[in-house]
Amino acid sequence: MRINNKFKYGQVLTLMVTMVIVVTFLLVGCAGSADNDEINDDTLTVFGAYATSIDEPWDGVIHQALLTAVEDGRIAYTWQDAIGYQGDMARILQEMIDGENPPDIIFGDAFGNEEAVREVAAQYPDIAFVFGSGLSSVEPNFSVFDNWIHEPAYLSGLLAGNLTETDIVGVVAGFPVPEVNRIVNAFIQGAREANPDVQVKVDFINSWFDPAVAKSVAQTQIAAGADMIFAERFGAHEAAQEDGLMAFGNMSDQNEVAPDTIVTGPVWHMEPTVDYIIAQVGAGIYTAQDLKDFSSMSKGGASLAPFHDFEEKLPESTKTLIATRQEDIISGLFRVNIDENIPVSD
Repeated sequence: MRINNKFKYGQVLTLMVTMVIVVTFLLVGCAGSADNDEINDDTLTVFGAYATSIDEPWDGVIHQALLTAVEDGRIAYTWQDAIGYQGDMARILQEMIDGENPPDIIFGDAFGNEEAVREVAAQYPDIAFVFGSGLSSVEPNFSVFDNWIHEPAYLSGLLAGNLTETDIVGVVAGFPVPEVNRIVNAFIQGAREANPDVQVKVDFINSWFDPAVAKSVAQTQIAAGADMIFAERFGAHEAAQEDGLMAFGNMSDQNEVAPDTIVTGPVWHMEPTVDYIIAQVGAGIYTAQDLKDFSSMSKGGASLAPFHDFEEKLPESTKTLIATRQEDIISGLFRVNIDENIPVSD
């Protein structure tokens, strides 16, 4: 059974009780579960706790990897998203653990809820907590991961530096925090390597998910001469789309939302991390770890999105450059800098 996240308000206005239920869901996020006919008593149970909506690419990538594990018959999975940062995370985790079927594994994002998540984890050492975090893992049960996708971000910048005609590239990012900074700085590294004359305009919207603001900031960058946009935050691509310019997505392959605009972008794959944790817990050998390496290109945790219809439009020399450098990264012959300082805008 899966609870639909989208409510048609015209259908609920007739019953006041139903209205109350809907309002409650909107305040604390929406719950869901994934059906799988192959689930048995030995199947591991997983709960996903997401501060933002799973429509937001960061949490969406984790969610999709867990749905894949469900499709493969390896886990039973329930989730709650849009929990926010106002104190509901600890309560929701506690209620899930104290419920009829406590999970074997809890995945989620701890950013903004670090103290709350870690306090709950400390109370339940037999449950594997696996959370996105910029801080350290804690024995015996709190593992951390992050989107270490600076390598394909660098490749995206290398492409942008080769393609720009105005020598001005825009970057619309979330917060100036380490995990965002290293992605943006890697993009800038690639752009400047390809084109020493390029100017990179970097703006932070101070939100993890606000497509309207991201679009507005990108419009300002385009007005200042940017002819392509790195949409580190979702929504910035819409400004490029309206002006017939190229954009780069982030976290997932976003070409389908703007096929004539999004040329490629860094993609995060959570499947290697999820597969590893399931195997560890299933074998009874799980320990707390920093799982960052599972998000590298060499581990299959990151990639450059396909060029799709741009495959025929891009210069062969540029595609060869990208393919060669990508192979060098995967084989260990080229290392992309990890720079977590706040990016400097030109």
